[in-house]
Amino acid sequence: MVSTSIDSSTLVSFIQHEAQQLGFSQIGVAGVDLSAAEPGLLAWLDAGYHGGMHYMASHGLKRARPAELQPGTLSVITARMDYLPRNLPQRVPSGWQAVELARLDRPDEAIISLYARGRDYHKVLRARLQKLADAIAMRINPLGYRVYTDSAPVLEAELASRSGQGWRGKHTLVLNREAGSMFFLGEILVDVALSPTGKATGIPLPGADGGCGTCQACLDICPTQAIIAPYRLDARRCISYLTIEHAGSIPIEFRHAIGNRIYGCDDCQLVCPWNKFAKRSSLPDFDAREGLTGQSLTALFAWTEAEFLRFTEGSPIRRIGHERWLRNIAVALGNAFRVTGDPALQAALGSRATHSSDLVREHVAWALSQDPLT
Repeated sequence: MVSTSIDSSTLVSFIQHEAQQLGFSQIGVAGVDLSAAEPGLLAWLDAGYHGGMHYMASHGLKRARPAELQPGTLSVITARMDYLPRNLPQRVPSGWQAVELARLDRPDEAIISLYARGRDYHKVLRARLQKLADAIAMRINPLGYRVYTDSAPVLEAELASRSGQGWRGKHTLVLNREAGSMFFLGEILVDVALSPTGKATGIPLPGADGGCGTCQACLDICPTQAIIAPYRLDARRCISYLTIEHAGSIPIEFRHAIGNRIYGCDDCQLVCPWNKFAKRSSLPDFDAREGLTGQSLTALFAWTEAEFLRFTEGSPIRRIGHERWLRNIAVALGNAFRVTGDPALQAALGSRATHSSDLVREHVAWALSQDPLT
């Protein structure tokens, strides 16, 4: 039965209940006035910190104006979904963060960011946000809405902070007191006026230190110093950007710092004290796939394009394509040889020395030119 008369608090409670059934960890509600965030957005773009992510600049201030992005929008429903794989080691005295950091000490092991070891979060969240929107539409009719999952010019972190999901950490990610930062965000823009949830949670508004205090572990550990100041990230230096978003040649100045990370980088989150509270996902979708954790660089470098497509089906990794996959691993192999001097690593690189791609050949040649440190 469709209801057309329902008060805001009752509707928000209904949305939160339905979202929990769909695997979401928290639901918040934010208003549409993000004008206070506009100067910071413009300064970040003007400085060129978005690098080659031209889509971030192409929409201008629409990113801070949900009602322009989706005409008629009165409120933004924000959704948080924890993503730590359920099959992470359960009982490790030193904690899961130490287990992941230890991978950096095994130079011939390929490191893939935790969020990317399972199913593509875009697919998971979008489908579940759509189901949530359908449930809301059944409760109130008519409903105008639009679903987003890191797929449009929306200031996700700003909206999440304003809706009580957490505060902006110094690494620029949203931090939650009960869940750290290992979660995905999604939004539903609706043409219904809902009561904002931010103030009720006691979470500071954006710009406040929240629970970071004087800690700057994330700034100190960043391999490329991409966090150039608290709350300010230069994406052009970030390993996640360089290995995923960046389509061309990886700047030589950052190649050694990449180490054995072949898709993304979790360092700033691994050292964050709040992530001792990070939650494992309630869904099987984000379980780490066999072959993507603890795998050797040489094994992954040997994948043909057909194998790459097969093994990354439904994975966010597929979006970079086989060419960039080989580019990234070539850099990691060069770094591993530099540390270990293992001739097997050079042999693997030699197998791609005449690859048809200029991009791959360039990075292989660089990797082959590396001299062992010892």
